[in-house]
Amino acid sequence: MNKTGNSLLRLAITVLVGGAILFLSLAFSIVLIARREPPPQVTPAESSLTVEVARMVPEDVPMVIVGHGEAVSVEVTRVSPEIAGNVTRIHERLFVGEVIPAGETLFEVDPTDYQVAATQAQARLAQARSSLEALRAQYISDRNRLETLGRNRDLARNEFHRVRDLFETEAVGALANVERTELVYNQARDAHDLMTQNVTLYPMRIAEAEQGVAAAEAALQLAETNLERTAIKTHYDARIQEKQLEQGQYVSPGASVLTLVNDSILEIIVPLDSHDARDALRFLETTPDSPESSWFGALEQVDCRIFWTEAPDSHYWTGRLDRILAFNQDTRTITAAIRIEAAEARSTPPRLPLVAGMFCRVEIPGRIMEQVYRLPRWCVTFANEVFVVENGRLMPRVVQVLRTQRDQAFIHEGLDANDLVIITRLTDPLPNMRVDYDEDVIMPSTQLQPSRTGARRGDAS
Repeated sequence: MNKTGNSLLRLAITVLVGGAILFLSLAFSIVLIARREPPPQVTPAESSLTVEVARMVPEDVPMVIVGHGEAVSVEVTRVSPEIAGNVTRIHERLFVGEVIPAGETLFEVDPTDYQVAATQAQARLAQARSSLEALRAQYISDRNRLETLGRNRDLARNEFHRVRDLFETEAVGALANVERTELVYNQARDAHDLMTQNVTLYPMRIAEAEQGVAAAEAALQLAETNLERTAIKTHYDARIQEKQLEQGQYVSPGASVLTLVNDSILEIIVPLDSHDARDALRFLETTPDSPESSWFGALEQVDCRIFWTEAPDSHYWTGRLDRILAFNQDTRTITAAIRIEAAEARSTPPRLPLVAGMFCRVEIPGRIMEQVYRLPRWCVTFANEVFVVENGRLMPRVVQVLRTQRDQAFIHEGLDANDLVIITRLTDPLPNMRVDYDEDVIMPSTQLQPSRTGARRGDAS
């Protein structure tokens, strides 16, 4: 009984003590709360973003079509001898990569047989000409003789008739005299008839002789041509691309022994997207003198920029758009040729010249985009928005891009003249953010030039 009473007493004391502590804690908290002072209110300062801006100025800008292609030489010649024989001499610089000046002999074939053939042809021609002259002289002589023979025939006929008439009518003379004069008359007539026949045939014989002279002249010309063909020359400053020829080698007609390249004119063959070609290429208007053809018309010969893809910042040239080569129905591309003269293709060391085989990027100016605004390409978001400054704050603006080329976009709707557009690359900008910019360095959009490397201006977050 005593144990149970003690336990209840201790429990009661514990409850009373805990309750007192809880009451005192609550009372102390109330007192502290009542005496608390509110913290000072601090208004946070609004942050701003420092950017670069450009003032929009409308301008007329030519479209630029970009294509890639390999430079090739316009003229490539495979040299084959036209005669057979042993090679007796080769140009001292006839090696692959060397350039042989125009007019110099590349190699020679043994000319001995062809010199003999030319001499024989000259002799045959002289003989034919001599025979022709002799025949013409004989023709003149025989025509003169024909007149004499005609007179002799007439005299013999008259004498025959006189002797016969005397014998038959007056019985003067003898029959033998009549027969003798008749014989003389017949001989004179035969001689005249024979000469007449000969003179009649002379024009045909002379024509035949003239044909013989012409044939002899042709044979001489062929022999002299073959003799000239023993020396093979180049007609332009030729670079040796391939060589399959050695001194003493026997060559035959039609067998290719050299490949020559004329590097005075190069062309870059560039496939272009058909949509770009349709929208941008400048074709000349058709005139009454234009050929009636369904092929592409003549192109305006505009200057094109050419960049070697291995070093575009230091190796670039100017060529001219020349013509359309082909339309590829599989890739839907139009192949154009850009031509460049050797004088323009040369470069001052340490720059390299433009040579056949270099792979190049070509920029072709096309039709004019009128009253557009120029911006760096990265200023336009995937949602076709740009960020403009309005009352010192960043505001998005929906625009329509007419064309992008290189690292620039050209806007034709959504912007107005003198708008300030942020040209700093931004990451997740918030609309209505306060922005700061240096008003002294605001440049007009017309001065935003593309970079060859595509580098972007300063970034900001």
